[in-house]
Amino acid sequence: MSERIVRSTCRGCHGVCGVLLHLKDDKLVKVTGDPDSPTSRGYICVKGKSAPELLYHHDRLKYPMKRSGDRGENKWQRITWDEALDTVSAELLKVKQDYGAESIVGARGTGRPYYVLFHRFLNSLGTPNRLGFAHLCYGPRLIASAMTCGDLPVCDYYGFGGIKPKCVLNWGCNLPEVGASDGMCSSQLTRTLNEGAKLIVVDPRKTKLADAADYWLQIRPGTDAALALGMLHEIIQEGLFDEDFVNKWAIGFKELTERIKEYSPEKVAEITWVSAGDIKAAARLYSTTKPACLQWGVGVDQGVNNFQTIRSLLILSGITGNMDVPGGDAFWVPPSGVVVQAPRINPDIELPDMLQPDSKQKMIGAGKYKLSTTIQPGEFINAVLTEKPYPVKALFIMGSNLLIGHSDCLRMVQALRKIDFIVAADLFMTPTTQLADIVLPSASWPETDDIPDLHMVWCVTARTKVASIGECRDDKEILFDLARRMGMEDCFPWRDAIEYCDWVLKDTGMTFREFQDVGILKGDMQYKKYEKAGFRTPSGKFEIYCSALKEMGYDPLPGYVEPPESPYSTPDLFKEYPLITTTGARTQVFFHSEGRQIESLRRLNPDPKVEIHPDTAKELSITNGDWVWIESPRGGRIKQRASLTDGIALGVISVQHGWWFPEKEPWEYGFTESNCNMLTHGMPCDPQTGSEPWRSFLCKIYKV
Repeated sequence: MSERIVRSTCRGCHGVCGVLLHLKDDKLVKVTGDPDSPTSRGYICVKGKSAPELLYHHDRLKYPMKRSGDRGENKWQRITWDEALDTVSAELLKVKQDYGAESIVGARGTGRPYYVLFHRFLNSLGTPNRLGFAHLCYGPRLIASAMTCGDLPVCDYYGFGGIKPKCVLNWGCNLPEVGASDGMCSSQLTRTLNEGAKLIVVDPRKTKLADAADYWLQIRPGTDAALALGMLHEIIQEGLFDEDFVNKWAIGFKELTERIKEYSPEKVAEITWVSAGDIKAAARLYSTTKPACLQWGVGVDQGVNNFQTIRSLLILSGITGNMDVPGGDAFWVPPSGVVVQAPRINPDIELPDMLQPDSKQKMIGAGKYKLSTTIQPGEFINAVLTEKPYPVKALFIMGSNLLIGHSDCLRMVQALRKIDFIVAADLFMTPTTQLADIVLPSASWPETDDIPDLHMVWCVTARTKVASIGECRDDKEILFDLARRMGMEDCFPWRDAIEYCDWVLKDTGMTFREFQDVGILKGDMQYKKYEKAGFRTPSGKFEIYCSALKEMGYDPLPGYVEPPESPYSTPDLFKEYPLITTTGARTQVFFHSEGRQIESLRRLNPDPKVEIHPDTAKELSITNGDWVWIESPRGGRIKQRASLTDGIALGVISVQHGWWFPEKEPWEYGFTESNCNMLTHGMPCDPQTGSEPWRSFLCKIYKV
């Protein structure tokens, strides 16, 4: 029996952690953490460990399939790759010829290696329409960072400058219980805290991090901007800001000083339910413990006030002198000679100039949310059903379970049934792929060769293909073959993934095969880069007051807006729906809607759970483990199991997201039963980004 170990990079989530693939007779039998990986230091989560189960799962899509009955009948015919790709290319080209490229929409899931090439495909095709999750995850932070300080700051846990953070402000992020997020493995945060860093946690839930914090600010869901402004009030009024940075590098500090007068800790305490004393103490600890970093998460991306929340947090970092300093919030330097894809748009990969000058104005919903780069889902559904501003005739889905991940699930079903042609690439059949015309079997991460850099930025690593299941294909190669069939070979000159990876490394002097032996390339990190070249903003300064926002008709300074449903904004509604609901709490077990069919993962979290305070549950005669109905004012109703915990505030519940049941009958797989997005439709959105208030709305619960 032959045994070997192959070094690779996991992609159980965003693709951060170094792993060792253990093979016996060329079969993957185990995945362990790579102790020599500088990104993860031997850490591995349960998703990474479960890769062999994923790879060899009996329900994997293994061959291209063509629908042979009506949508939703679960009748499929196996076809060849040639027939599948010929059909897809012919249908897309026909729509482009008859209706225009904008009548084709591309939908992708969370950030994965194919996503920039998918954008390149759509740009080359000529459509500006992409349906994704950027408005709810990471996108708002990218845009707000670009407009405020020019780059996305990331916690400098690695200590490249000889010092690590002495204080971590963890806001809306549950990194240790997730595993990895936004290019950062949780082991880096854990090591920093074990070395003595102070910790402030802002979260409605008592996570393990919150339990270990010096200050846990148990915030009322949806009031993050007010809390950040209250902390700014304390820091400015007490003179705890970095005067040298503010005077030399910031624009708008005087205006901010006037704005924060509205947000005394006492007033903010009434809004957020965090005591004024804790607000002051946390602000002082953060501003006086140097260096400090901001570990934020998707919790700050979702809400009607999300963009200004993020701007407030960036300003906290900036005025306290923690921006781009060793151990603070660093702007990573990517490795030289490598065509990297994140976090900024790289025109060398995405080819945005392939779109016609007027294409962006043709994007569905263009102009409504001026800082959104993707279609807001509600706008997409409306466009399909009304055929305004034009009909949507084709949809290309790559790795996205639309019926689970987006709001307004039932109208989304109507929209998908109406579209003339749908192609979907995925690992498994899902409620979404069941409504497609052609389904393409995607390769899982142990079946791909790649150069992961998504979110990591400061380095690129190697991923190595060790298996091949059925006729599954790398998403990148699917796009290459489609592009050649559609006359876009000039934009897609690569025959396979290896050629593409060689191109990514073309200026490093090594091939991909040579790089696999090296394993990692690192950037030459430098700090305070703004002292030499300024910030990458129009003014070259850190823009507290953002004139570009003012020109768009938005507030140039951060402020607070009450959630659209709350005890204060809708008191009459609150009488009938007396619980504040937050959704999307991360779990290490699943990655969004993925993993429910993986047995080892499902055992750890067999049923959807809603967290409820014991006193709240007692009032409703609910005991731990009861199935309960959760109902929103919009008529949606789902059921989850009650999980009683004093780690959630009285009158607040936390609902797990991403739930469907692969073991149930197709086509629906029970996607309406426990899917929290049955509750989230029809609410106001953030006016800048189109983000939805998934983290704060009203519900009521009662026993099933």
